[in-house]
Amino acid sequence: MTTLKPTLTSAANVHAALKRDGHAVLSANALATLCGVRTQDFAAWTDRWNDLPDDRYLLDGGHYRQRRHSCFIVRDSALEPVPQRPHWQSVEYNALHGGLERHYEPMDAQWTQDGAWQALLAGLGQCASRLLGAQPWYVEAHPFRITTAGGIGRPTPEGAHRDGVDFVAVILVARSGIKGGETRVFDAHGPAGQRFTLDEPFSALLLDDARVIHESTPIQPLDPAHEGHRDTLVLTYRAKGFQGPAA
Repeated sequence: MTTLKPTLTSAANVHAALKRDGHAVLSANALATLCGVRTQDFAAWTDRWNDLPDDRYLLDGGHYRQRRHSCFIVRDSALEPVPQRPHWQSVEYNALHGGLERHYEPMDAQWTQDGAWQALLAGLGQCASRLLGAQPWYVEAHPFRITTAGGIGRPTPEGAHRDGVDFVAVILVARSGIKGGETRVFDAHGPAGQRFTLDEPFSALLLDDARVIHESTPIQPLDPAHEGHRDTLVLTYRAKGFQGPAA
């Protein structure tokens, strides 16, 4: 299959690209360089996507999403864990699942205490601070697996959207036995847009959430007799606190 490759940005040029375009795509090596880790540190996490519980909150009737959810605060390049809390978005940002307190199982402590994990979140926090000003960042981490159970899986069932935060990293972890899953990024205030397919493990799309809208197209199995999946890690960074009903 032919897929559109993204235009990649080097670690040295990521800040200029985010300021100019509101988004940037990094290779795994560029992401590792940006955060001061090794690409093999990322690869050591891959099997953790085999241990994600089913998402019980899908309102489109599907059974194609598995996930966990944990929260952190990045303050002065240090990572602080946060007691488990529900994930919440307003209907303004998620018309399908907005307004619901969604309670998910947390990520394993052995994972979130890993030095490379902490360096990844801190490094992306520094990136957000350079773009939007130095401050504490309230981070939600979402490891996702989208499967082709039922014949189709929807990475973004809510459609093209913003996340209601300030800065987002969408990290592709794996694609197995699927077609589709094209990433689309649009200017939130104009007609400009780009489409491409992330396929390198631990390549990343970085987003200035106020400036762009994003989505990923549905996935289907390459072989209808065998279920496929697409694994991602989504990290959202928000200033001044986590999203919540009283926010």
